[in-house]
Parts: sequence; structure tokens; C-alpha cells
Amino acid sequence: MFWFLLITMVVVVAAVTLAVVGGGDSEVLPEVAPEQLVDPLPAARPVDRADVEALRLPVAVRGYRMADVDDVLVRLGAELAERDARIAELEGALAGAAGSGDAEGEHS
Repeated sequence: MFWFLLITMVVVVAAVTLAVVGGGDSEVLPEVAPEQLVDPLPAARPVDRADVEALRLPVAVRGYRMADVDDVLVRLGAELAERDARIAELEGALAGAAGSGDAEGEHS
């Protein structure tokens, strides 16, 4: 029984060693290229809700890739600032038009 266990253990150790060392130059698992952001936000037009909902950020070893998240947040922040400025401009124009309409009504 002892010799059987010893021979079995030698065979198992040899098989594991061959599996780890492998067949020479070929790697057991090839290196995987890091996942990249495939569908960034559109550059030719403003971002809409569907773009944000469809956006999928690639996952890295410890979460999301910081550079990809930063790029998306910078883009969204810039577009929100542009929209806020445009809304303020339109509200100012509307208030000015309403104010001039009130002023014309008082002079009549």
C-alpha cells in the first residue's frame, strides 16, 4: 500500500509540474489587452439621455478605469455648463421681452 501511495504521489507531482511548466514557449494563458471604452460619447453632437443610458464604462481590476470615468465626467460637466448658460441666456431674453411688453402696456 505504501508503494502504491508513493508512486501515485510521484505521478501527481510530475503531472502538476508538466502542467505548470507547460509546452515550452507557449503561454498557458495569453496576456489580455486592457478593456477600453468602446462607445465614447458622441463628439459631433450634444450628449442626450440615450447616450448616457447606453454608456458602459470598462471595468478594471479595482473597479472602473479612472481615466475613462474622468473623461466622461469632464464631457458631461462641460455640456451641462453650456446648457445652463443657454438656459440663463434664454430666460434673460424672455424676462427682457416680458419687461419691455409691460413697459409698452404702461405707456399706452
